[in-house]
Amino acid sequence: MAEICLSYLNSEQVRAISANISPVILIPFLEYCSVYWGTHAKKDLSDDARSLALELFQDYDHISTGFLLERVERVPRLDTGFSGMHCASSFGIVEVVATLLERGCCGINERDFLGYIPLAWAARNGHEGVVRILLRQEEASPDKPDDYGQTPLSFAAQNGHEGVVKILLGCEEVSPEKPESCGQTPLSYAACGGHEGVVTVLLERGGVNPGKPDNCGQTPLSYAARSGYEGVVRILLGQEEVNPDKPSSGGQTPLSHSACGGHEGVVTMLLGRGEVNPDKPDNDGRTPFLHAPRRGHMEVMKMLLGREEANPDKPDNCGLSPLSYAACGGHEGVVTILLGREEVKPDRLDNDDLSPLLYAAWRGHGGVVGILSEGGRSTPT
Repeated sequence: MAEICLSYLNSEQVRAISANISPVILIPFLEYCSVYWGTHAKKDLSDDARSLALELFQDYDHISTGFLLERVERVPRLDTGFSGMHCASSFGIVEVVATLLERGCCGINERDFLGYIPLAWAARNGHEGVVRILLRQEEASPDKPDDYGQTPLSFAAQNGHEGVVKILLGCEEVSPEKPESCGQTPLSYAACGGHEGVVTVLLERGGVNPGKPDNCGQTPLSYAARSGYEGVVRILLGQEEVNPDKPSSGGQTPLSHSACGGHEGVVTMLLGRGEVNPDKPDNDGRTPFLHAPRRGHMEVMKMLLGREEANPDKPDNCGLSPLSYAACGGHEGVVTILLGREEVKPDRLDNDDLSPLLYAAWRGHGGVVGILSEGGRSTPT
C-alpha cells in the first residue's frame, strides 16, 4: 500500500496540481494517499517504497503536504518550509529519516512554517526511534523551541509520550522546566492532558517546581483540577511546594475550576485539605460554591455545603446569587435544595433589580417558576 500511495503521489498528474490549492478539493484517493502513505510505510517499508518516498521529497512543494497537515496534524499550512525530514519525522519512519541524514538532504535543525524542527515533530507524535536517531547527530538541538517557545520536551509531555519524555530528559541540554511564551512548562502541559506517567517522570527528574504558575497564574494543579484528572491531582497534592488553594490571575482556585466542571472526585480531594476555602471569591466575586449551582452540579453543591465556610446565598459582583444562577439555568433540583436553606433569600435582587423568579420566567423554565412560586418564598418582581 505504501508503494501504491507513493507511486500515485509521484505521478505527473498529481505533481501538476498546485501545492497552494486548498486540500478541501474532492479527490478522495489523493487525500487517502497523502494522509496514510506514511502509516503504511512505517509498518512495512520496502526498498521500493523507500526510493519512492525519497523521490517525493526531492521536490516537496506538494499538494499532499496540505492534506497531511490539516487532516492529521490539525495545523494549517501557512507557508513553505515543511521538508521531507519534517514529514518523515512526523510519520516516524526511521529508515527514511536515516537515509535523509546520510545524504545530507535536510538540516535536522531546519525550521518549518511553525518553527518546528524535525525533532519537535517526532516528539509531538511519540516516535521514539526517530527521536533517538536525531539526537545521535552531533548538531542536534534537543531543547530548541518553536516560534511560540515550545520545546520537543513540551510537545512530548503535552501528548503523553512517556518514552520520548524519558529519552529527552536524558540529554544534558534539556531543561525540564523550560517555559514557552505563555509560561506553561512541560509539567503543566502534562497535567493539563491528564498524563499521570509523564507527571511522575518529570517530578522524579528533579529541578521541577510542581507549583509554578504560568503567565495567567494557572498552576499544574489548576489545569488538572479544571479537567477532572483525579490521578494527576492526587500526585500534585502530595508535593510540598503545591498550594491547593492558590488562585490564578483571575482569582480562580483549583476548587473553583473543579466545582465549575462538576468533578466530584477532585472536589472531594481538595475539600480534604483544610487550607482550601470553599467561599473564596475570584475577581468577579464568584466563589467555588457559586459555580456548582450555576452549572447545575447538584452533588458538588452538596459536598460544598458540608463545609461551614460555604455561604449558599453569597452573590457575585453583579449581585447574582447561587439561587439566581440555578433559576436562570433551569436546575430544578438545585433550586429545591437551596430553598431548603434558611440563609437563602429567594427574593434577593441582583444589581439590575432582577429576582431568581424573574430569571426563571425569562428563560422559560416553568418547573423552576413553579417551585419558586408554590414554595411561598418568592414573589414576582
